[in-house]
Amino acid sequence: MSLLPNALGAVVAAALTVSAAQWRASVREAATNAAYPPSGDFLTVDGQRLHFEVRGTGPDLVMIHGASGSLRDLTFSLRDRLADRFRVTVIDRPGLGHSDPMPDASLRAQAMLLKSAVARLGVTDPILLGQSYGGSVALAWALEGGPRALVLVGSPSLPWPGKLDPWYRLTATTPGRLIAIPLASAFVPQSYVSTTMASVFAPDPVPPGYENHLGAALALRRASLAANTAQVNALRAELVAMQPQYPSLTLPVELIHGDKDTIVPIAVHSGPLSQLLPNARLTVIEGGGHMPHHANEQAVIDAVYRAALHNPPQSPY
Repeated sequence: MSLLPNALGAVVAAALTVSAAQWRASVREAATNAAYPPSGDFLTVDGQRLHFEVRGTGPDLVMIHGASGSLRDLTFSLRDRLADRFRVTVIDRPGLGHSDPMPDASLRAQAMLLKSAVARLGVTDPILLGQSYGGSVALAWALEGGPRALVLVGSPSLPWPGKLDPWYRLTATTPGRLIAIPLASAFVPQSYVSTTMASVFAPDPVPPGYENHLGAALALRRASLAANTAQVNALRAELVAMQPQYPSLTLPVELIHGDKDTIVPIAVHSGPLSQLLPNARLTVIEGGGHMPHHANEQAVIDAVYRAALHNPPQSPY
């Protein structure tokens, strides 16, 4: 008996499933965009439209959000607590929030785009605060020159052992991207989003009101999923290339990291990095997870103040 009819049937069924997913994803995206419209302004650099907000007065502080996020992560509480002493600029990274995706979304390309963007706003030598993946972008920016100091919060900085989780391995392939991204955009339930968010914060709790403020559904839009997975899948190789250059970074660097962070383990990243950077200070949040800028906000604020004053760092060991 020929297997051709069965094979054709499977292909048709798969095509119909993906088509249905694309339609449902479009409906969900429209609802998400209506629920979480742009909260700031836009500027265009090299044909890329970027969404940003500026608050406060004082020395310039630019804050860069992590993977699967947007500037809304940083405006929940931290931005407003710093805006009384700093002019704080937050930007949606390319492809996330309400910023356009970019063809080359490498760490360096993102850093140079953001650097050019804030220069349009009169920002030339800011303190950079990067959380998680945003800290990797901040490191790439520093390697190109410009910032006066870095504050890296739970940030990946060095190549890690092993592989990324199955979602990223799947979306590293063309078939995976074509099928998995619309399916996830269309059908991932809110309960899964909440569970995932809790695991990112663990062992710390998710702050009341944070999930609604963040608008996690923004990260489930197809374009955002595609941009985020491409960026994360490229991250390890980019960190391998950056690592030999770290000893050349003589600017003050504040490293804030929870010792219970399972997303970006301190023993792989900020711990060793503190020994490679000439002027690094490592603050270990005992019992803290991956989101100390929420769970241990004052420690992050104190690190920004130290960076602004250029206090000589103390050895963490």
